[in-house]
Amino acid sequence: MHPVSQNDEALQQQCQVQRTRGSGPGGQHRNKVETAIVVTHRPTGVIGQASEKRSQHANLVEALFRLRLKLAVEIRSSPLPQSAGNLWQGRIKNRRISINSSHADFPMLLVDALDQIQRLDHDLPAAAAALGISGSQLVKFLKSHPPAWDRIQQTRESRGMRRLK
Repeated sequence: MHPVSQNDEALQQQCQVQRTRGSGPGGQHRNKVETAIVVTHRPTGVIGQASEKRSQHANLVEALFRLRLKLAVEIRSSPLPQSAGNLWQGRIKNRRISINSSHADFPMLLVDALDQIQRLDHDLPAAAAALGISGSQLVKFLKSHPPAWDRIQQTRESRGMRRLK
């Protein structure tokens, strides 16, 4: 089970949560109150952080979402699925995926996409077909989260494959 698929409470139990003061502009409130949050996933060492909100709770929610995104890019699931799951199927219409990168489902969809890409040895058209979308939709989806797109490009380069546009 991928850590991204866990609810906030279960994921938070696997994390060390550190409350700190924010830095930079924001006045007295930002500099005197510990509203910044740094969340470290203990099993992997992956970190998510947030400090732009005025409340600890809002920053915790944002830090957990950022942690999920980083975990989605860094951690591959095992065993790898053969085809797209129900979450993907609910988001696809006419071989197009529709989701905003700030939606709560986005990190899990990113996990599924990256797992398919790895399973199919970085053959993006084959991964797109397995996910039920077009190749251009998969590229667009991956580009909506630059760290995921960069990871794909780096892996392709390290394998002697050409960079994608």
